Amino acid sequence: MNNGEIREPIQKRSIEKKEKIIKAGFDLICEKGYHNTNTVEIAKKAGVSTGIIYQYFKDKHDIFICGLKKYADHIFYPMPDIWNSQFNKNDFSEILNELILLYVNNHKLSKSAHEEIMAMTHSDKDVSYYFHKRELDTTYKISNILQKNGFSCENIHEKVHIVIGMIDNLCHEIVYHKHENLNYPIMTNIVIDAIVNILE
Repeated sequence: MNNGEIREPIQKRSIEKKEKIIKAGFDLICEKGYHNTNTVEIAKKAGVSTGIIYQYFKDKHDIFICGLKKYADHIFYPMPDIWNSQFNKNDFSEILNELILLYVNNHKLSKSAHEEIMAMTHSDKDVSYYFHKRELDTTYKISNILQKNGFSCENIHEKVHIVIGMIDNLCHEIVYHKHENLNYPIMTNIVIDAIVNILE
């Protein structure tokens, strides 16, 4: 634990050093687990001394929260390019399929990170707060995109929030649960049809 004053780097080299520490810490914690990682290991992976770490961060928790804010969107809230443009409502089912494939692939690529971080949402108030806020931010962002593209259903924020949960649960089923007797392409189509009906 650092008892000195935490400083914010100004020079380019110092900023890059801090960024390396954040990435090293986040990667290690996602790979090995929060409780199995220490600042000595983070310093070694980042190529800095432990003392340098304590110039920029209070502890490994501080590093992890910075990493969460910087990298977790790529794991939990990836947004395909189609969401950033105008689209035809008639193509919505195809867009949903693209979104689901993106989420499934991200879950597969970052499986250990996803599992570690989700476990921490139940035990760490800062991680829990971050995800609560990001879920709501994502709900409002998608709601606004849909409204701009002609969706005008009542209670759209509530419906979008339910939809996000449906997609997340489908991804967990496909990547983690892997029930042999379930047909996931059929399940995906059922989820897409349900989402279209919810948002009509």
